[in-house]
Amino acid sequence: MNSLAWVKGSKIAFFSTQPYDKTFFNQYNEFGFELDFFDTQLNPQTVTLIQDCSIVCVFVNDIVNESVIKQLAEKNVKIIALRCAGFNNVDLEAAKKYNLKVCRVPAYSPQAVAEHAMAMILTLNRKTHKAYNRVREQNFSLNGLLGFDLYGKTIGIIGTGNIGKAFAKIALGFGCKVLAYDIITNPEMEKDGVLFADLNTIFKESDIISLHCPLNGETKHIINESSIDLMKNHVMIINTSRGGLIETAAVIEGLKEGKIGYLGIDVYEQEEKLFFRDLSADIIQDDAIQRLMSFPNVLVTAHQAFFTNEALTQIALVTFNNIKALLTENDIENKAALLV
Repeated sequence: MNSLAWVKGSKIAFFSTQPYDKTFFNQYNEFGFELDFFDTQLNPQTVTLIQDCSIVCVFVNDIVNESVIKQLAEKNVKIIALRCAGFNNVDLEAAKKYNLKVCRVPAYSPQAVAEHAMAMILTLNRKTHKAYNRVREQNFSLNGLLGFDLYGKTIGIIGTGNIGKAFAKIALGFGCKVLAYDIITNPEMEKDGVLFADLNTIFKESDIISLHCPLNGETKHIINESSIDLMKNHVMIINTSRGGLIETAAVIEGLKEGKIGYLGIDVYEQEEKLFFRDLSADIIQDDAIQRLMSFPNVLVTAHQAFFTNEALTQIALVTFNNIKALLTENDIENKAALLV
């Protein structure tokens, strides 16, 4: 049996799947994998759903800790394929210990997330979401809809990977002064007019702060009481990266005190209990998200930033190609995709 025939016979178990996941992965399954879709989150209890699968495909809120990885290894799973860029939910050391390969989609559509971040800025500023609802009720008053010119404002970007870089270009296009922080400066961005600075400078000088960094030990709760104290009064904070970058209690206090003038979040630290579900008929027990949504200057979207046709197409194609490369012992095309 040649390697491609072996690939065709391989079975992938997908967790945390939505209807659009099934649509795009079925559409682009050119290698003939057998696909098994589960709506539920992967966690220590749901591992038992896996039957005769050598690959699992997981998303941002699946739990892939050592307990789960040990059970996957016992079931002869060989590959954990993330259909996202972030991998903070995967215990990579445990994957090495149990000899499982881990791959991800490091860049699917940076523009999708960057454009959503700018959409949140424009919505919060010009209050188009409120204007839309007013006009539908025949209320044509402009009272309470006052915004500000984005032109000339200082936008601070934390994290200048593919998404941060795409967002910087958009911000520059609006005529903003763009400051950026990352471990390594980017000469290409500097050439475009981005000014790299330390974190304290970002916090002190930015009118708008947009988060585009990964979640790790260094960045967890990078927005906290101390960093908020450094910020301008009425600062706007946008997070389309990972919920854990923001200390929720500190942000709520900043909103109550008026220090934070606007907050836009597409991610939330406890989102695995909320996002990607219809809870319209339920009583939500999370007091923090309820408090956040009660503020008139807070905009919450439910991990929607990645959600474009182009991004979902790339996610499916890259995930399948990563898996094929690992099964056939070939090099993955994008080295950043292979984590273990």
